[in-house]
Amino acid sequence: MPGRRSLLAAAALAPLAARAAPVLQVGPGRAVKSLAAAARQARDGMVVEVDAGDYVADAATWPQHELTLRAVGGRVRLIAAGINAQGKGLFVTTGRRQRIEGFDFIGAAVPDRNGAGIRLEAGSLTLVDCSFRDNENGLLTANDEAIELDIVDCDFGPILPRDGRTHNLYVGAIRRLAVTGSWFHHGLHGHLLKSRAALNHILYNRLSDEIGGRASYELEFPNGGVAVVMGNLIMQSSTTENPHVISFGVEGATWPRQALYLVHNTLVDQLPSGGIWLRVTPRQAEVMLANNLLVGAPRLAAEGHWMRRANFSADWDEFVRAARDDWRLKPGSELRGRAQDMGVAEGLRLSPSREYRHPRGSLALAGPARHPGAFQS
Repeated sequence: MPGRRSLLAAAALAPLAARAAPVLQVGPGRAVKSLAAAARQARDGMVVEVDAGDYVADAATWPQHELTLRAVGGRVRLIAAGINAQGKGLFVTTGRRQRIEGFDFIGAAVPDRNGAGIRLEAGSLTLVDCSFRDNENGLLTANDEAIELDIVDCDFGPILPRDGRTHNLYVGAIRRLAVTGSWFHHGLHGHLLKSRAALNHILYNRLSDEIGGRASYELEFPNGGVAVVMGNLIMQSSTTENPHVISFGVEGATWPRQALYLVHNTLVDQLPSGGIWLRVTPRQAEVMLANNLLVGAPRLAAEGHWMRRANFSADWDEFVRAARDDWRLKPGSELRGRAQDMGVAEGLRLSPSREYRHPRGSLALAGPARHPGAFQS
């Protein structure tokens, strides 16, 4: 009975297929004590478990595929202390389907002043619960249309004081970027989030330069592409170096499809003289602005072909307690319940299913989104 033998063979092999990935343990009390040593020993498909603590002057290059780096027992803090990998940053990653969880990247600086906590040079990477602080750039990618980057519940914090255009997150011309539940803040000269990716999903984040921050744009897509920006709190500080909050396509529309969907965001401007919410350069770009709340004095420079639905200017006192970062609409606000259904675009329903939770993360909504802005609860 060949069919029965095939089934028996498959059943025998099933436990092997389900076998856990090999684990490499790293830490001061382990046989492998440094991340640099772990990077030399790791193989494709491994899980590298790193004991919590400070790893000083410990940079590494990771070429492995299907690799997971996971902090165990608390945070893993990588402190540059003048050391870098390949003259680029604390970590250089080139493998497909890599994942990093629970790491803090601190103090990356290199001779050309373009150092990053992580340099993603090839492959694909998922970051979960990571933070970037006092680096010249938080994370920087190469220009490679095969690269994909997913960022979940991360913190891209203060930029190291340097000359030049430093960015909290700078994504090159890659295939896809997805960012959810993350906080971008305290920029310096450069942008909080800059992406040249062909496809961008920027969902349920906080992009806020905060007091003393000197970022240029809060959000920039210099080559356009397709961008779905939904459910975000986006705030321009009073000390910004650029009056524009969001920019799209200002350096040329290099991707064949050009579309921006700016929906269900709470946009706040603290610039005393007032700024400009949105700058779109490519004339052929499809632009949808819907269900946004606009707080502050900027003007919305809107072209005639843009689709605009249910966008509302809101006073500070429309919110529960804006001064304490509670951007929910008050129970009695006349703006509640005025969101409109905008359907589906780029494979996403243009109605939030989650909302940002400070300082990083997101929560599922209990029901459908009914209010304009990023917060529904």
